[in-house]
Amino acid sequence: MKTELQAKFLQHLAQKKKADEGFTLIELLVVIIIIGILSAIALPSFLNQANKAKQAEAQTYVGSINRGQQAYYLEKSAFGALSSLELGISNTSNYTYASSAAGAATASVASTVATPKGVLKGYAGKVWIATATDGTATTLALLCEGTAGLPPTISGTACL
Repeated sequence: MKTELQAKFLQHLAQKKKADEGFTLIELLVVIIIIGILSAIALPSFLNQANKAKQAEAQTYVGSINRGQQAYYLEKSAFGALSSLELGISNTSNYTYASSAAGAATASVASTVATPKGVLKGYAGKVWIATATDGTATTLALLCEGTAGLPPTISGTACL
C-alpha cells in the first residue's frame, strides 16, 4: 500500500505542476507596464547622448583652434586666420567653423565661432594677449557655450 500511496502522491504533484505552468495575464501586463515606464525614462536620456557627442566635437575643435592660435602667436607674434593655423579643421555636417584675428598683422585678439547646423548648442572661443605689471605678456584663452542653435557672444573676457 505504501507504494500505491507514493505513486498517487507523485501523480498528484506532477498534475499540480502542469496546472501551475505559465504566467497569468495580470503578471504579463505588470511586466509590460514596468518595461514601458523604464523605457519612457531612459529613452530621452539615450537620445540626448548623440547630441552631447556632436557638441563635444565643437568643444574640442574650438579648443584646438584656441591652442593653435596661441602656438601661432608664439611663432609669428600675431594671431592668424583658421587656414593659416594648419590644424586640418574644416566644416563638418554638424558645425561651421570660422576664426578671425582682429586688426592687421599685429592682431592682439583672435576669435573662433562654431555655428551649429540644427538644434545643437553653439560655441565660441577667444584668445588674447594679457600683459602683466612687470611687462611680461602671455596669451589667454576662453571657450564659451551658447544656447541651442546659436553660438554665444564674447564681450571682453565674459561669455554672454
